[in-house]
Amino acid sequence: MGDSDMDMKENIPKIKHKGKHDKDKPWDDPSIDHWKVDKFDPSWNPDGLLETTSFSTLFPAYREKYMQECWPIVKGALKEHGISCELNLIEGSMTVSTTRKTKDPYIIVKARDLMKLLSRSVQAPQAIKILNDEMQCDIIKIGGLVRNKERFVKRRQHLVGPNSSTLKALEILTGCYILVQGNTVAAMGSFKGLKQVRKIVEDCITNKMHPLYHIKILMLRRELAKDPTLANENWDRFLPTFKKKNVKQKKVKSKEKKPYTPFPPPQQPSKIDKQLESGEYFASDQKKQAKKWLEKQDKQLDKTAENKRKREEAFIPPAEPSRHDSSDQANGSKDDVAAVAMSLKKKAKEMKKQKSNEKINADDYIAVASAAKKRKSKKS
Repeated sequence: MGDSDMDMKENIPKIKHKGKHDKDKPWDDPSIDHWKVDKFDPSWNPDGLLETTSFSTLFPAYREKYMQECWPIVKGALKEHGISCELNLIEGSMTVSTTRKTKDPYIIVKARDLMKLLSRSVQAPQAIKILNDEMQCDIIKIGGLVRNKERFVKRRQHLVGPNSSTLKALEILTGCYILVQGNTVAAMGSFKGLKQVRKIVEDCITNKMHPLYHIKILMLRRELAKDPTLANENWDRFLPTFKKKNVKQKKVKSKEKKPYTPFPPPQQPSKIDKQLESGEYFASDQKKQAKKWLEKQDKQLDKTAENKRKREEAFIPPAEPSRHDSSDQANGSKDDVAAVAMSLKKKAKEMKKQKSNEKINADDYIAVASAAKKRKSKKS
């Protein structure tokens, strides 16, 4: 019995259980908002940082004057977080580094983003907002997405729109600040909004979808989010699908290739050769000048005749529109009616003749002697 039980246990497949690392975590709770960014508390890191970290960023020459004006504001904002900054106008660079007073370890990354935004022509009051925990930034490089310069400028203008209307609509719908400058697009906002902005910008520059279609989709999503019954449903059936239409381009007419011949083409006759053939070469100078003068006179006469014809064209009255179409149609219809009437009359006459032939009496045509006598007596 014992052996049989052991055999049965060996035949039963072993059930794989979760490992010790696959257990439920305390933060796997639906009530916890994982997107929420908690504000840093200095009590979390009372001793500060052990090492100093620094970042440098170059800025273009046209931003030098503005950087000198706004640098005191930037320096004061970074000093509140324990970050030191330096502006080098000779090298054209900005440097940020941590100090002993720095408590937040992530603030140096925020300071680096601040330098990047300032170098990308973002205004200082707007760029300083990146130091807040809720604000993030993304610098999208669009210069290498299109090779043709003209196409790149045209698609970048689609992103901005007339009077920056498209850009304002995107800022309202995504909740992000967007600045299109040169070969980059600087965006500031939440993680969700930055993801949408990057998708819209890349689709516009690569010509996948126009920003206006993205705006329509975002507006529909905002309206659908207001309905609580559609919270757990798929919204793809409500959203429009935009298909890209391939416009047929004109085919370039390719020149027919001539058959290859290793021999060069025959030499064309020169001007002197042509004169020798026509005999003009042996003519005197007076005859040559007389011939040139006659040719010149012929050209002048042709030109004057053409100019005269062009001047007279203005005095030629335009052709009047024909108004006889309706009258011709009416006459044609009248002729048809008259022909029908004539045919009907002929038929009526033929019918009458036939009837008269049927009613003929022979007695009327027989001469009677008594009747003739009566007529004679009456006459007498």
